[in-house]
Amino acid sequence: MRLLTLCCLVTFSSAIPLFGYPPPGFGPPGFGSSNSTATNQVKVVVKGKYRYIYSNGIPDHQPGQFPNRNNPNTIRPQHYEFRVTMEPKMSRNPTPVGHSLFGVAANGVVFDAETAEFWNRNHSSGWNYEAKSGKINLGLDQSNAHVQPTGSYHYHGLPTGLIQKQGKAGEVTLIGVAADGFPIYAQYGYSDAEDAESKVQKMKSSYRIKKGTRPSGPRGKYDGTFVADYEYVAEAGDLDECNGRFGVTPEYPEGIYHYYITEDFPYIPRQWRGSPDPSFMKRGPGPGGRGRRGFGPPPFGGPPPGFGQRQGFGQSQGSGRSFNN
Repeated sequence: MRLLTLCCLVTFSSAIPLFGYPPPGFGPPGFGSSNSTATNQVKVVVKGKYRYIYSNGIPDHQPGQFPNRNNPNTIRPQHYEFRVTMEPKMSRNPTPVGHSLFGVAANGVVFDAETAEFWNRNHSSGWNYEAKSGKINLGLDQSNAHVQPTGSYHYHGLPTGLIQKQGKAGEVTLIGVAADGFPIYAQYGYSDAEDAESKVQKMKSSYRIKKGTRPSGPRGKYDGTFVADYEYVAEAGDLDECNGRFGVTPEYPEGIYHYYITEDFPYIPRQWRGSPDPSFMKRGPGPGGRGRRGFGPPPFGGPPPGFGQRQGFGQSQGSGRSFNN
């Protein structure tokens, strides 16, 4: 199995940043407190069969204005610690993402598909509002992101700011990794999944709005307001029920299962094809209430020594190892 990459074809050693620009002093006392001048910090450490990702969750592109009329929260540094396998395997059955984090982008910002908003504020109703429906205004910015009460800036759809910063609009672009270790790409893929010479086109999901009316809860016609308004229709689009497919990519010329963030529902996948790492599961109540949940410390310890030293993007030190090994 090829090692999962989160940036272009470069080499790395296990103690330097791979896809971020961490400034000096990552993780000082008071880390996680309000800091309007915080800058993007990401570091990746490879140990054994796992890749450990440490991030403060601050985007490396210009976010929207927060707080705003529809989102009262201020962006604050987080203390993310994630672990992903470098040998992801497809499971017999998909695993629902629910209200956990689907994955993490190359800049350390998390992909968090679902919302805390339910019909009549009733979590047990099963009618969870869809963030990108256009029926509710959650104060999303131009990168389809907003901020939790914890201060966590997170994506609900295509991270346009990240894609523009990479300068790869319209290309097959690796933008992150899912909790199960499989790579995440932006909306473009090859028209023939097995041919890297085929036309590059936008991937279309296989989800459609249901026909008819809701049998309970808010009732009314299915219109995309709620997550449950959608259903998967096999082969209706390019992707499977996990919004992914097996095929070749620039980083994996021999092929790998991979996900896409699409312009249409589910935007961010709502199911994992493999087994998600527990470090992406939300734990404990976060400040601000509203049903959002914060993060407990992962079981694999804190940041390594020297975390946060600045390195140029794509540079390597020491002997390194190729992403394609």
